[in-house]
Amino acid sequence: MKNRKKKLHFKKISKLTILIVLLDIIVLDGLILIQTDSFKSFWIPTAMTTMSHKYLAYTLYSEDTVNKVMSENYIEQSTEVMNLDDIVIGSSEGITHYTSKYEEELFTKDSGNDVYKTIRIIEPKYKGWLIAVYDPSDVTLAVSSKLGKAGQSVNTLVKNNDGLVGINGGGFEDLDGWGNGSIPYGAIVQNGKLIWNHAGGSGGLIAFTKDHKLYLTNDNPEKAILDGVVEAVEFGPNLIVNGKTAKIHGDGGWGTAPRSVIAQRKDGVVLFLIIEGRLPGYSTGATMNDVIDILLRYKAYNAANLDGGASSTMSIEGKLWNRPSAGGEYGGRTVSNAWIVTNKQNKPAQAPVKANYK
Repeated sequence: MKNRKKKLHFKKISKLTILIVLLDIIVLDGLILIQTDSFKSFWIPTAMTTMSHKYLAYTLYSEDTVNKVMSENYIEQSTEVMNLDDIVIGSSEGITHYTSKYEEELFTKDSGNDVYKTIRIIEPKYKGWLIAVYDPSDVTLAVSSKLGKAGQSVNTLVKNNDGLVGINGGGFEDLDGWGNGSIPYGAIVQNGKLIWNHAGGSGGLIAFTKDHKLYLTNDNPEKAILDGVVEAVEFGPNLIVNGKTAKIHGDGGWGTAPRSVIAQRKDGVVLFLIIEGRLPGYSTGATMNDVIDILLRYKAYNAANLDGGASSTMSIEGKLWNRPSAGGEYGGRTVSNAWIVTNKQNKPAQAPVKANYK
């Protein structure tokens, strides 16, 4: 009996010892990992580009280390003035020869839907959705009807404006991650009028002209309106201008996260891109380099980054289409504005197949 108790006691001690050793190994590996340059370049920019989780960078690293890493990861935007004459709307109509499998995918329209095409994006580290809008005149800006008091979900903005598709637009005050989309940052232009202008805008104007061309400019909104801008939000950075990509140093300083991007091809086709992220085991998110790579596949000629993170949401035919990193159970976060697709020409649109999150 005594020998049996000794054996049981020995087994307990052995299991405890093994557990302690395993924990020591995990801690040691963790300490080694956080000191690697690759982990610093991933962790610090990812934390610093969030609105309410910057403390995660300073929890592991000193202020000097954070500043050093951020100085090595940044985006050098093009200083070129956009040449809107390069955009010839409808120039790909009737295309029969495709230059790549991506172009064929883009122009192989869904049966009964001449308005837009939904394309699934699946990569080893992230997943997302791309929407091609064939007629840029169908793209318009929807703004919360409660602007200054509360935002609305992209789904609501699409429904309230008789839309088919939508993607979130500019940023807004998000103190401690509890912003409700009520106070947009920067300027908002709608129907050719400046309806909002608030400090804190990040980047330049992401706009559409009266000729339905995506226009990226650092001009003030009043001048942009005089130049023909009818709708705009303020955000960035610009990723592609006149077919030339921004120069990305490191990961661009924006880390790995959910993304929302708007772009236009030379033929006028507008692209909405959503990358899902912060979902372990499903999709970690994308860097700016990742986003640019996707856009170039589909020959984006001009492109700009929209508000990302938990705000990255896409609506299709009355449904929240992507998996947002937060707020999905409520239909997505409430935001200030969204770029949406309306059926202005009364063209038929067919609801796409059910979203597949595999």
